[in-house]
Amino acid sequence: MTEAVGRTTPTALTDEKPAVLILGGLGYIGRFLALYIHQHKLASEVRLVDKVLPQLAWLAPEFKEACSQDKFMQADASREQTLPRVFDRSSGRQFDYVFNCGGETRYSQDDEVYRLRSLNLSVAAGKEAAKRGVKAFVEVSTGMVYKPDPSPRKEMDKTKPWLKMAKWKLTAEEELAKIEGLNLVVLRLAHVYGNYSSKFVATALSLARVYQHLGKEMKWLWDKDLRVNTVHIDDATRAIWRAAEWSDQGRKGWSSTWGKVALFNVVDHGNTSQGTMSQIIADIFAIPTGFQGSLISNFARLNLDSVVDDVNDEILGPWADLLAAANITRPGPLSPFMEKELLKDTDLSLDGSRFEEVAGFKYEKERITQDEVQGMIDSYKRMNWWP
Repeated sequence: MTEAVGRTTPTALTDEKPAVLILGGLGYIGRFLALYIHQHKLASEVRLVDKVLPQLAWLAPEFKEACSQDKFMQADASREQTLPRVFDRSSGRQFDYVFNCGGETRYSQDDEVYRLRSLNLSVAAGKEAAKRGVKAFVEVSTGMVYKPDPSPRKEMDKTKPWLKMAKWKLTAEEELAKIEGLNLVVLRLAHVYGNYSSKFVATALSLARVYQHLGKEMKWLWDKDLRVNTVHIDDATRAIWRAAEWSDQGRKGWSSTWGKVALFNVVDHGNTSQGTMSQIIADIFAIPTGFQGSLISNFARLNLDSVVDDVNDEILGPWADLLAAANITRPGPLSPFMEKELLKDTDLSLDGSRFEEVAGFKYEKERITQDEVQGMIDSYKRMNWWP
């Protein structure tokens, strides 16, 4: 089936378009995937499954139709007994595409939390999808599964996860690969950023706001060359959809020498580093930025827990003061809180050429820019999250 048939043409017959199930449908990636599908009229039916109710999910106004109540089902898809309700359609037909955007997204949780909320979700949903003959099952994973290296990691390179979350994501990938009959595509994403994001880039922006308020220089650990590769949320969602389409259309261009599981990195062309981020933040906030010398960085490497605790003690109070001064009584998901796990001296450096060559994917946001980051801050202001 070509892309023009029932995929992007609004006038096409709706029953030619795939029926779509998004697990973790109200999470950051899930909601943007739902919005992309809605805006481009790509599906005949969309079901968003999440444990969180829409009213508690910090949804911006533009998601009102894409994530409407009639598309939403509250359920914990990691529990096998809920799967028939999650997967059954009133028509009696099966979903064509299943996207797993769910799982535990918080850092530094106990292993048991990731096992229950991430691994169990992936495996239970994968087994059910295989049983029902789903045409494409896309598992959204992370590029943090690779052994860290400044040179871009390719899909065949050695894995050595450096976050607990990544360790369990890799385990999920391995377990999914064992499921007979599952039309699996795994996407390993770089740091995802964009409007309303509350993760990696957003934490740096919140920190910068505090340092701006305090009139202090914002100094980063390690050095400017540490790789923190990125991908914009709009490109991430387009890639996720393209992966399902490519799988459904016969997986053209896949080489058997790459293995049984279709595995792709998703990362922009900017080769984002700490130096990139430092410069953007300096320009937006008009504050001095720099890097700790090797002496302090080496001390931090040996005493990371106490160093991070000291930084958090220094910044959380002023952040609360900023929120109070801005009369933000219901704080949003933003925080300058530093996660120890994310502050390791580890490169997130990915090579995304395989997906571009095999699936014909092209990035629209090729690198993170000052304008895109300013757009993020503007989105926070619209939601009254930004002090």
